[in-house]
Amino acid sequence: MTVIRLTRMGRKKRPFYRVVVTDSRKRRDGGWIESIGYYNPMKETKEIKIDEERLNYWISVGAQMSDRVKKITGK
Repeated sequence: MTVIRLTRMGRKKRPFYRVVVTDSRKRRDGGWIESIGYYNPMKETKEIKIDEERLNYWISVGAQMSDRVKKITGK
């Protein structure tokens, strides 16, 4: 199954996340199919940028969003 989830980037104690489409059997930071945005929780205004068109496409073909991605996108 295809899933839309966060993959951790950045350095120690300074996390930065990419919103990616990946196979659910892969590890959190394993290979991914497509990167559709990013999430930076360390800024004062929690920076979020997601390509809505690609997000809607992946949802339409059956990809499931993780709980955290649902929370930050508001869907």
